[in-house]
Amino acid sequence: MPIAVDIDVMLARRKMSVGELAERVGITPANLAVLKNGRAKAVRFTTLAALCEVLDCQPGDLLRHEPDHAPAEPATNPVQASAPPAPRPTGR
Repeated sequence: MPIAVDIDVMLARRKMSVGELAERVGITPANLAVLKNGRAKAVRFTTLAALCEVLDCQPGDLLRHEPDHAPAEPATNPVQASAPPAPRPTGR
């Protein structure tokens, strides 16, 4: 998934356990583990806001985008793409 979750980083910086964070945010340790390990399909804004409040951070400190792959190369040769089109037969 292209969204990476950095809750571990913030927990380490704050010297806080997963259990303490879960309790202070108001979610189960199991649900926090799903989010922390990148297995969540969604996160409520209220949960994200609570995480940010407890960890004293911004959403961007917890979530970041990691593209799945590099952009595709152009399909045509740049030299061919800039050449004028070939004349079309007139059919006479």
